[in-house]
Amino acid sequence: MWLERLYVLIFVEHHTRRLHIAGITAHPTGVWIAQQARNLAMDLGERIDTLRILLRDRDTKFTIGFDAVFQAGDIEILKTPPAAPRANAICERLIGTLRREVLHRILIIDAAHLRRSLAQYQTHYNGHRPHQGRGQRPPQAGETPDEPTTDLCTRRIRRTSILGGVISEYHRAA
Repeated sequence: MWLERLYVLIFVEHHTRRLHIAGITAHPTGVWIAQQARNLAMDLGERIDTLRILLRDRDTKFTIGFDAVFQAGDIEILKTPPAAPRANAICERLIGTLRREVLHRILIIDAAHLRRSLAQYQTHYNGHRPHQGRGQRPPQAGETPDEPTTDLCTRRIRRTSILGGVISEYHRAA
């Protein structure tokens, strides 16, 4: 533990609220951010064709190389107005959620620990965590609910601990 500040680059798909943790570093540069954009584009594969707009802030680390990655996929780049966090409210809300649900509850030891914790949370967030803007469905769920609401009087529920018990997931028991 060296009390080092670490920066996390995240992307969120507005329609599905799907979270992508692109990278973690102590020293973000324009070159590093452009490489993380290329990595994300490769990870998305064919899904990148479904994206139309990239909304980003005006940080100088978002270079021409960063924008070029998305423009190659015919994605329009929109910059938020200066000092207007509400212009990208979904991403700002997600940052607050990451802080409240993970970073304020776990003592992060180093970059590797942060990477593991955020990867585990990303899996939970995308696969299980309900979102009010999606009708209580997680980002990876389809457009219609998979299962009807469970009657807790007639069904047994199984709890799974995430992040060492900081978060719990609940599923129907077999």
